[in-house]
Amino acid sequence: MMAKEAGGRVVSRTPDFEEPILEIDEKIAELKRFSASTDVNLTEQIQQLTRKSEEMKRRIFAHLTPWQRVLIARHSDRPQATDILDLVAEEFIELHGDRAFRDDPCILTGLARIGGRRCMVVGHRKGKTTREKLACGFGCAHPEGYRKAIQKMRLAAKLGLPVVSFIDTPGAHPGMEAEERGQAFVIALALKEMADLPTPIVCLILGEGGSGGALGIGVGDRILMLEHAYYSVISPEGCAAILWKDSGHAPAAAEALKLTADDLLGLGVIDEILPEPLGGAHRDVAATAETIKGALLRHLGEIGEAKRGDLVARRFDKFRRMGRFLENSER
Repeated sequence: MMAKEAGGRVVSRTPDFEEPILEIDEKIAELKRFSASTDVNLTEQIQQLTRKSEEMKRRIFAHLTPWQRVLIARHSDRPQATDILDLVAEEFIELHGDRAFRDDPCILTGLARIGGRRCMVVGHRKGKTTREKLACGFGCAHPEGYRKAIQKMRLAAKLGLPVVSFIDTPGAHPGMEAEERGQAFVIALALKEMADLPTPIVCLILGEGGSGGALGIGVGDRILMLEHAYYSVISPEGCAAILWKDSGHAPAAAEALKLTADDLLGLGVIDEILPEPLGGAHRDVAATAETIKGALLRHLGEIGEAKRGDLVARRFDKFRRMGRFLENSER
C-alpha cells in the first residue's frame, strides 16, 4: 500500500511486492494465537508457513528493482537515527540550538558513547508521531538545522572527538522561508566545514539520501550505506517531473539515477554496503543496529590512526576522485 505526500512523493507503508509475505506472516500469527488459546499443537503448520515466508523473502529481495529499493528506504517502519542510537549508544546527551535563529528538531546533534568510544552524533530526524513529523518537516531540515550541525562538528574537532553522521532525508526543506534564511549558502558552508574538519568523520545513509539535504552532512572519510537505502542528486519523482513532465515515470527515473547501494559502490561514491536482515531493516531493527555498531567502531578505529593533517588531505582527495573515469582511446 502506497500513499502520496504533498508534491507527489510516494511514501511506502506496505509496498505492493511485500503483500504476499505479509499475508503469510498474518496466517502464522493467527495460527500462533489459535494454538495459544486452545492448546492445539500447530507447530508443524507454523514451521511450514515460516519456511514458505523465508523462501518468498529470499526470492523477492534477491531481484529488487531500484524503485522497489526506494520504497523500502521510505518504509514507515524503517529504523531512524533515534532508533539506532537507542540501541547502539550507551550514553547520549542531545545538544540544541544554532545560536542564531532556533533549534531545528529535524537535525539531531549530541555527544554519544558507542562501544566505549566517545563521538559527536549528527543526523536527520523524521519523527514518529504525526506531531513529531510535522515538527521535523518529515526529515527536511531548515538552514538553522545545518548551522546547528556545523557548530556541533566544530565542537567535536575542538574536543578531539570523531563525528558520526546518520543521513535519512528526502531533501533539504524546500519552503520559501528556508530560502530566505540562506538554505543554499548554509549547506555549501556545511560542505566546506566537513571537508576541512580535522577529526574523523563516518557517514551512514540509513534510508533516504536525497539531494543537498543529505550531502549537507554527508562529507566524510568513510561513507557507509545500508543495503536498501538510496542516495541521489534528486528524488525519482522530481527527476521524472523534469525529464518526462510526469512523476509517474519515477520507476524509470530510479533506474537511470543509479541510486542504489550497489550502483554507488561501483561508482566509488560509497565505501561499504551494510547488509540488512532478510526482508529489510524494518523486520529486525536490533540486528540492523548491531551491524551498524560493528561497522562504525571498525571504521572509526581505522581512521583514528591517521594523523590529522593526512586525514583532511585524504578526505579531499577522496571526493576529488569521484566522477573521474578513464576512456579507452582505441578505435
